[in-house]
Amino acid sequence: MTLELKDIKNIRKKFSLTQSDLAQRANVSQSMIAKIESGHLEPTYSNAMKIFDALNNLSKEKELTAKDIMEKKIISVTPNENIKKAISLMKKHEISQLPVIQNNTPTGTISESAILNNIIGNKSATIVKEIMLDSPPSISIKTPIRIITDLLQSFPIIIINDKGKIVGIITKADLIRNIYK
Repeated sequence: MTLELKDIKNIRKKFSLTQSDLAQRANVSQSMIAKIESGHLEPTYSNAMKIFDALNNLSKEKELTAKDIMEKKIISVTPNENIKKAISLMKKHEISQLPVIQNNTPTGTISESAILNNIIGNKSATIVKEIMLDSPPSISIKTPIRIITDLLQSFPIIIINDKGKIVGIITKADLIRNIYK
């Protein structure tokens, strides 16, 4: 994150830090923080870097990870299940897509769009694997929210792994629900 001196006060307040708290984390004086924030002091490069490093480290400490926002209850289907089963699960749980998982390995996704395309196109697919889409990306429980946000720009669902085992999923709805609590 690129910071400027004028940003210090807003970021400090965002993390509910006092000037003394920030000064202690940055190993500078509280009066220096006060003077910088009021615009009465232009700090040396090294002191500015100490403050910026402290703020960047604080941002990383407070940043949400996949573990914090993932949905642990994974509703999925297997490639050989009937499409009607997928539709039933989507209706029951009010969701628009499902991961397709076989032997704890994601093999694809099935979505309302894929099902509608099958119906509208007068296709006769009845098994999930006949209309499923590519497998979604799989990430660690430690993946930061900034990467998750980028992935959700291109994929409707993300699989969360911990030590090779699927432990959750994240959709855009999960992201929004956890950011705007």
